[in-house]
Amino acid sequence: MRTKRIGLRPNYRTLTSALLLAGTVGVLAGCAKYEDRPIRPAETAVALEARRLDDPRLAQFIEAAKPGAGKDWNLSSLTLASLYFHPEMELSRAKLAVAEAAVLTAKQRPNPILSFLPSYNTTVSTPSPWTIGSVISFLVDVSGQRTAKIEQSEAMVQAAREDLATASWQVRGQVRTALLSLWAAKGRTILINQRTATQDHFVNALERRFTIGEVTALDLSRERINLNQLALLAAEAARQEDEARAKLAAAVGVPARSLNGIEPSLAEFDRPVPPALMAAASGAEYRRIALATRSDVLGLLAEYEAAQAALRLEVAKQIPNLNLGPGYTYDQGENMFSFEIGGELPILNQNQGPIAEMTAKRREAAAKLIVLQAQIINGIDVALANHRAAVRMSEMADDQFNRQNTRRGQLQRAVQLGEMDRSPLMSADIELGVAALAKYDATVQQRQALEVLEDALQQPLFGTDGIAILRAQAAKGGQL
Repeated sequence: MRTKRIGLRPNYRTLTSALLLAGTVGVLAGCAKYEDRPIRPAETAVALEARRLDDPRLAQFIEAAKPGAGKDWNLSSLTLASLYFHPEMELSRAKLAVAEAAVLTAKQRPNPILSFLPSYNTTVSTPSPWTIGSVISFLVDVSGQRTAKIEQSEAMVQAAREDLATASWQVRGQVRTALLSLWAAKGRTILINQRTATQDHFVNALERRFTIGEVTALDLSRERINLNQLALLAAEAARQEDEARAKLAAAVGVPARSLNGIEPSLAEFDRPVPPALMAAASGAEYRRIALATRSDVLGLLAEYEAAQAALRLEVAKQIPNLNLGPGYTYDQGENMFSFEIGGELPILNQNQGPIAEMTAKRREAAAKLIVLQAQIINGIDVALANHRAAVRMSEMADDQFNRQNTRRGQLQRAVQLGEMDRSPLMSADIELGVAALAKYDATVQQRQALEVLEDALQQPLFGTDGIAILRAQAAKGGQL
């Protein structure tokens, strides 16, 4: 609308144009510039192949995260190395950076829009056929849409942080599983070699007795077959050890050759959380702590809050934003000022479609959380049942080993007293080796059941850290 006519001196119009030009140049000078960063697969492959555990930057990272950790490559230090090297961690950190950048986008206020409206009147020549006008439009948020966008983006940042924590736990789980496999293969190799030595000694004794006709060829053949089977078991244990080392390198995020000459510490698996401490809390208590603290649960909660904010945004859009635009027109020597007020007219729709879509997405986010909680509850129940069964199997194997060891001691005393020859003692040695291997296999199964429970709880159950945590919880009466 026309409000006032004022004679404007030419020098003031010149100054106004100069200020507009200077402002435009200043804004353009402050803009970010595009920087081309091409990715070359050959170079990234070389960088991946060059990763090593003796990297000085890795040593600084470990020292900063856990001062005094030293150079003992155990579950804790190898987990830190995987957090430093593993590609999945880099991807999760990049996703977090994207979410944090989205917060900056949400917090940005819309720039005003400057419009020039020049026109030429062919019927007028004096004082000038030109009419020059301009309008600056400002967008005014009257319904809190910007606030809802900020809340949504901040919730997604929290979800990305929890996803980063989940990725960290998953990477730790891969390192732990590889170390446990390596521990199992090494222990099995030692026991198989001991059994092989005993069996070889027994076969040699049988061969001497066969030459004098004291045993049959069938007896000798059966024990030779047992000796050959032990050789195959030893080869399989060696293969499992090599495979475990390769998987450990992959879990850390370094080439397999980076572990050459490195013997990881496996002491954490010799001292897991005692079953008595595991029994200090009920299954319901374990479920409660998992449902309240697991990072994937917290991540889905954050996603649900983001869905809530997205719905609030669409509801707020039912009230249109306003466009306020002061304007100026120079018309044939006269100055005219105007003020425009505009906005969307919600007469054909009131944003029902996007509101319905966001409502459904919020319901979907809630359903995802419920599904995950149900999986966690079932997973903990199954893991606890398997762990209890594995503990019972381990106790039975221990009992059988102890009884066999007692029997061997009795036979050894009888041999020392001259009451019998050494044949029964050699048979007892073989039986004791079988019982020792069975005991170790049961122990491995118990450790494997424990790692499944560890993943279900997302709580450390191996090493001194896990024991200290559960002892503190037991001291509180089983309250995790």
